Parts: sequence; structure tokens; C-alpha cells
Amino acid sequence: MTLNKLFCTPCPAQAQQRLGARIRRSDRAAPILLLAASPIPSGQSIGIDDGKPGRKPGLVSNDADQAREFAELFRAVYLTFHRRDGPRSQLPNASLAVLEHLALAGPLTIGEAAAHLRRAQSVVSEIVGHLERQGLLERERDPADRRRTLIWLTPAGQAALHRQRGVLSAGLLADALSRMHPDQAEALLGALRALVQSATPPRDHPRTPQGVHREHNALL
Repeated sequence: MTLNKLFCTPCPAQAQQRLGARIRRSDRAAPILLLAASPIPSGQSIGIDDGKPGRKPGLVSNDADQAREFAELFRAVYLTFHRRDGPRSQLPNASLAVLEHLALAGPLTIGEAAAHLRRAQSVVSEIVGHLERQGLLERERDPADRRRTLIWLTPAGQAALHRQRGVLSAGLLADALSRMHPDQAEALLGALRALVQSATPPRDHPRTPQGVHREHNALL
């Protein structure tokens, strides 16, 4: 092999062919490089969930992170504003379940209450008798059928149930809300209402009686 073959430079035509081949091979990568080098304009969508209602384009959000933060805030709210005036109620869970169900369903016979709660009639009858002796339930005749005897909450029973439902101190909450700007307080209440409504099943999928039964069965 001669020195000319080792050290000779390509002719202009060969150099142009090689250069053209290199350009064609790099065509696919060029747009990627341009995209990476270009700054993202303010407000431009960068997340896969930016199309959801309420999302602000350009902001990365995570529902799981928001849920964890809310759970931590909810715990802080409970620890800060929970009632400190003694235990809410000394009633057993079974008694509370009967009171809660009557408050939701209205006056019932013992047999109807037992069927709704999916408990033996003898068990519900014993619970009703205990609540009646405490002055929390009373028996009354059905105005539509005098042969039927209904059980219903007395004023004392309604007060006991109201106290049982009261987890947070209304006084502590009122004091804290009074120190907030009215717009902030209204926005807070509106957001909480929206959160509760978002968890409500759609109208075309109403809650089944079985779901209500499971809730009461957990207390019985």
C-alpha cells in the first residue's frame, strides 16, 4: 500500500456524500434536541392530568399527595377542636345503632326495626326495653293502625343522640372562625361541602339498603 493511499484525503464528491449521510442519520434526533433546549412557556400544559377540570396547566399535582395532606390536616383539626367536656355517651354500640336507625327511618315496630338491622327480634326487643327504661325510647300507637305499636325517640333520646354525634366543640370552632377573614371562612366551608358532595354516589347509583344495613351491623 502506498503512502498516497494511506494519507490521501477524500475527493470533494465523496466528502459531500458522507456529510449527507450523517445529516440524514441525525434528522430524527434534531427535533428532540430542539425541544429539550426550548423553554416551556408559562401556562403551557406539561402533565398528563392537566386536562382534568380544575387543573392549572403547567402545575404538576398528585391526588395521593393531596389526600395525605388533607388527612394530616384533618387529624390536626380533630386534636385542636375536639370536645373536652367529658365522654359523649356511655351507651353501648348496639343501643346507639337502634337510636341512629330510628332517627333515620322514623317510628317503627320492633319487628320492622329487627328486619332493617338484620337482628333477631328478641335481641332488638331487649335493646329497646333497656333504652325505654333509660327514658330514651317510648312506645306509641300507630295513628294509621291502632293495632300496631311503634317505638320512637323521646326528647331525651334525641338529645343523647345529638350529643353522641357532636365530635367537635362548636365553641372552639366559632372562636377560631371569628378570627378568620369572612371570605376565608366561607371558602373553607364551601370547600368542605364540595368534598362531601364529591363522595356522594351519583343519582343513578343510589345507596342500597344493604349499605345502610352494613353500617348499622358494624355497630351492633
